[in-house]
Amino acid sequence: MKILDIKAMNGPNYWSANRHKLIVMLLDLEEMEQQPTDKIPGFLERISTLMPTLFEHRCSEGVPGGFFQRIEEGTWMGHVIEHIALELQTLAGMDTGFGRTRETKEAGIYHVVFSYHEAKAGIYTAKAAVKIAEALVAGAPYNLEEDIQTLREIREDERLGPSTGSIVEEAIRKKIPYIRLNRHSLVQLGYGVNQRRVQATVASTTSSIAVEIACDKEETKNLLEASEIPVPRGRIIYDEEDLQAAINKIGYPIVTKPVNGNHGKGATTNIRNWEDAVAGLKAAKVYGRAVICEKFITGRDFRVLIINYKFVAAALRTPAAVTGDGVHNIQELIDIVNSDPRRGYGHEKVLTNIKVDQFTRDILDKKGYTLETVIAKGEELWLKPTANLSTGGTATDVTDYVHPTNIFMCERIARIIGLNICGIDIMAPDLSVPITENGGSVLEVNAAPGFRMHLDPTDGLPRNVAEPVIDMLYPPGTSARIPIIAVSGTNGKTTTTRLIAHIVKQMGYKVGYTTTDGVYIQNQLMMKGDCTGPVSAEFVLRDPTVNYAVLECARGGILRAGLGFHNCDVAVVTNVAEDHIGLSGIDTIEKLAKVKAVAAQTVFPEGYAILNADDDLVFDMHKDLKCKIAYFSLNEHSGRIKRHCAKGGLAAIYENGYITLLKGTWKIRVEKVTNVPLTFSGMAEFNIANVLAATLAAYVQDFKTEDIRQALQTFTPSPALTPGRMNMFHFRNYSVMIDYAHNTHGLNAIGKFLKSVEATAKVGIIAGVGDRRDEDIISLGVAAANIFDEIIIRQDKHLRGRTEEEIISLMSQGIHQVDANKKITVIKKESEAIDYAINNAIKDSFIVITSDVVPDALEQIKQYKAEEDGLHL
Repeated sequence: MKILDIKAMNGPNYWSANRHKLIVMLLDLEEMEQQPTDKIPGFLERISTLMPTLFEHRCSEGVPGGFFQRIEEGTWMGHVIEHIALELQTLAGMDTGFGRTRETKEAGIYHVVFSYHEAKAGIYTAKAAVKIAEALVAGAPYNLEEDIQTLREIREDERLGPSTGSIVEEAIRKKIPYIRLNRHSLVQLGYGVNQRRVQATVASTTSSIAVEIACDKEETKNLLEASEIPVPRGRIIYDEEDLQAAINKIGYPIVTKPVNGNHGKGATTNIRNWEDAVAGLKAAKVYGRAVICEKFITGRDFRVLIINYKFVAAALRTPAAVTGDGVHNIQELIDIVNSDPRRGYGHEKVLTNIKVDQFTRDILDKKGYTLETVIAKGEELWLKPTANLSTGGTATDVTDYVHPTNIFMCERIARIIGLNICGIDIMAPDLSVPITENGGSVLEVNAAPGFRMHLDPTDGLPRNVAEPVIDMLYPPGTSARIPIIAVSGTNGKTTTTRLIAHIVKQMGYKVGYTTTDGVYIQNQLMMKGDCTGPVSAEFVLRDPTVNYAVLECARGGILRAGLGFHNCDVAVVTNVAEDHIGLSGIDTIEKLAKVKAVAAQTVFPEGYAILNADDDLVFDMHKDLKCKIAYFSLNEHSGRIKRHCAKGGLAAIYENGYITLLKGTWKIRVEKVTNVPLTFSGMAEFNIANVLAATLAAYVQDFKTEDIRQALQTFTPSPALTPGRMNMFHFRNYSVMIDYAHNTHGLNAIGKFLKSVEATAKVGIIAGVGDRRDEDIISLGVAAANIFDEIIIRQDKHLRGRTEEEIISLMSQGIHQVDANKKITVIKKESEAIDYAINNAIKDSFIVITSDVVPDALEQIKQYKAEEDGLHL
């Protein structure tokens, strides 16, 4: 078997608008296409032995063991690999269950689709699943545990930590979108101007001064001591001389820790002699020059969590430990503890496995123990110096037992330091009694406190400590979102996107929008090129100055990775025409329509899908949508529009020379088409359709018709405002139009416009696109022959899998189907083709340039125009 392609979806996509994280693997079964599982001797026995937990997969049978039943009856290897991939991730602590396998037009080639948690793990799983299947077919041994461990390591390396992850999960529950800003713990919640950020458990609203204070243990201690908070006696030391002076003053036992340390790094506790004190000093100085030496307070280790200056949770922490039974040695006791099903690798379970590290060895050395030592029955042996869950410690929730005086003290401490999220470490016999009465002390105040001990305590009630973080960042009544209008379709997307963005800008919003020629933030070009995919959409949604997004969503980005957002307020679908057929498994126009419908499927229930009622495929999209629908049509007598409006629906039509809104039985005339520059006095019919769609999109966003009218009047097509979209240049003896039209549907739209243009000759500079089907390239030639008197065939920069001769031959074939005598000139380089057309232009002719690189073509024509006008560019 051969993997042809692997893609990781991370947003609404062709395969599912609701399940965003999907691996899409294109797999060639090769000879296995002829060998379903019932034809492979011993296959069921081998797979059930290697992965017995697959029994839980119900498959289409709907009962446990259903998948094994399918194997027994006979199923294809793509289906088997789908289930192996799902179970492999589950065994590695990433429980997931959505999958589907679909055959393509080519025999033996399948799309194997399955859900994932982390993209890197999903891609690894896809490859591993194929190897596992091959081993099972061959009856060869396979080390499954090696794959599982590798996936665990990828998971721990790639995923958000439990604290940040819990905040993101709570945001998702509250329908707040998020964007991961790096591969670590920096996350954006919300979009545009309404975004907030979290890094670990530090929020964008957290005071940087407070974080600095909390990171300086001595400064924190001084502030607390000055506010009558009980803290251990101690001092800052730098060398052994200072250490001796500190011990002389406060006496043993002591604690040494770096001034700027956190998470227990470099800390040594319960030091009772000079040798250990020197070792503790050395360990602390690894993390900084200054070291805190303070009195070791006996008692139990408590962590109190404060969020938004309010008490939220408290936990009793215990370091990783074993208890002797007089029989097993220390290593065996560790293994017994690790066999607890609640323990696992990293953060996959409530508890983490205990690992023997240098800290453990140091503790054993001090006691004169080794891992082979059998300790006395009942003896508790701590294996770590600190009580962190990540090193195997345990946590017991004590939230309900904290005395009100201690709660008041902790909330006051948060205010004293200025930290709206903090973890306060307290050493005391008990928190149910004021620590001022039982000899307890506040040891530290931590910025970025871990949440895991509260989310999943070993004992006691779990506390949803992420919820108050979200409530702090987004109090009731505040929004995390900005309005999003998505534009999809085959042709007209960019023009419609730009027009909508213009209307929105006229309403006073700070707009970010994406198009095939770049990303714009408040009309400033930020990125050049085709920017219609998810990366460009996220670029806009990450921008903190943007309060409105208009996003062009093209086929390529949706198939490559899905949409760059999960929901939108309005989605426009302009049309669906035969273009890109045969690419990425989209081999019919119906499948292409399904791709174009993805954006509409993400519209909120209270939002609107704006659909073209004149296009059967677009109109039929309403059947699968759960949002409100509005239609637009160039046909004022459209039966579809009449039936929709008779039910109180909303529509936009071109009637009696007007852009008109229909609201039930009411007509609202917005503007005469002749007053809308984009329509070229009504001659550019396809742009009238774009204006109808944009007008509807603006109207359903509650923009006033008079504001929409003014925006339509002021949107003038030009190389600056609409590059590559009917850019007109009038010379003394001829005219030139540059357009991005690159398919038959787009070229025919230009042909309709040219019917109203008077010219002695209509010359077209056209090119076929190499990754289109033969019939698509031939069709483009047919369209060109019906439109132009003379045709110049050029070549795109990128041939996309074909030779120049092949493309030219197919284009010529289409042209000659219409007119065997049509004048054809082949000039492969676009700039030279433009030079030829202009230098040979006859008086009053009209030249149409369908450009591959619009900026270059515009610059070339501007230079000609400047020369004619006697200017120097």
